[in-house]
Amino acid sequence: MHNSNQGPDFFNAKIKLDGTLWAGSVEIHLKSSDWFRHGHEQDARYNNTVLHVVENADCEVVTEDGSHPAQLQMAIPPKISMHYQELCETDDYPRCHRMIPSLDVMKVHGWMDALLAERLTERAEKIRERVESTQGDWEQATFVTLARNFGFGLNGDAFERWAKRIPLMAVGKHRDNLFQIKAIFLGMAGLIGEMGSDNGEEAELKMQQEFNYLRHKFQLPEPMLAEDWKYMRTRPQNFPHIRILQLARLYQSGQAQMSALLEAKDVKALQKVLTTEGTSRLSRNLIIVNTVVPLLYAYGMHFHEQGLMEQAIELLQQLPAENNYILRQWEACGLIVKHAADSQALIQLKSKYCDRHDCLRCRFGYEYLKKAEWE
Repeated sequence: MHNSNQGPDFFNAKIKLDGTLWAGSVEIHLKSSDWFRHGHEQDARYNNTVLHVVENADCEVVTEDGSHPAQLQMAIPPKISMHYQELCETDDYPRCHRMIPSLDVMKVHGWMDALLAERLTERAEKIRERVESTQGDWEQATFVTLARNFGFGLNGDAFERWAKRIPLMAVGKHRDNLFQIKAIFLGMAGLIGEMGSDNGEEAELKMQQEFNYLRHKFQLPEPMLAEDWKYMRTRPQNFPHIRILQLARLYQSGQAQMSALLEAKDVKALQKVLTTEGTSRLSRNLIIVNTVVPLLYAYGMHFHEQGLMEQAIELLQQLPAENNYILRQWEACGLIVKHAADSQALIQLKSKYCDRHDCLRCRFGYEYLKKAEWE
């Protein structure tokens, strides 16, 4: 079993040496001396190593408990070494573009499915952490996740910090009053001053007074500052105070609740749930991809409801693929990107494998290494 964490490279191996079957771990290095360079002789996790595989056996190795694992010297075939160097040294992206057209369709689909599951699991883990930080409150975690994605990258961190300052139990007592919700939302963001240019100084003053009253009533924490928000190269419809007002309307209507998202069974229903003044279809699609899908997947994982996890993937398959330079580069290589499930898989491939030069763990990289030539 390949180990992606700390410790030997492979667990639960069975090796027969001179008629004796050994069970344990396998470690792989280019040179035996790398064992000592990495400090394995002082690490008890390597005591169960039964085989050390190397290209150059330049010394004997020893474990922390004093045993001497057997070593297997295995030369790397020249073609594999050459292809690996190509992957390491090329500035092209994707590095494996030459062999993409020759890949078997089933291998491509298999890797894409695995990448999508990996991405959704990582995102679900972040949501699980938010749920834990709110003592199991899925509604608060939903609100924080939704708010973060209303920042659309540039203000994502700021929106998350802001959302964690909003006590939904308190705000919920004023759900029938949109003005009061706006006052709390904008006041905690430190952005009531942005209302002056839109509604006039009198409206700004009235909202500030309402916020001061509500802040005292609910003993709200310190608000953020206007300087915490970024505006560089941001279109007016994406200004933080505009997005916060949209969130206020969604919250007031109940459309941003976890129950509303769970009840929407397809993209059309979710588009309707997430519709509010100023949100385009494209922005709603991004919210579905980055908020609703991970929430459904996380909820399904947490409560062992496989149907919700499958529903999350089906939503991605109903949505068009994102249009960005990452996907255009893969399409130029010959990969067909049909929907958002494909595009999410390829974004995961770039961020977790290509950008890290981790070609050895990539199935496309594996095919590149073993291929004799490309058409």
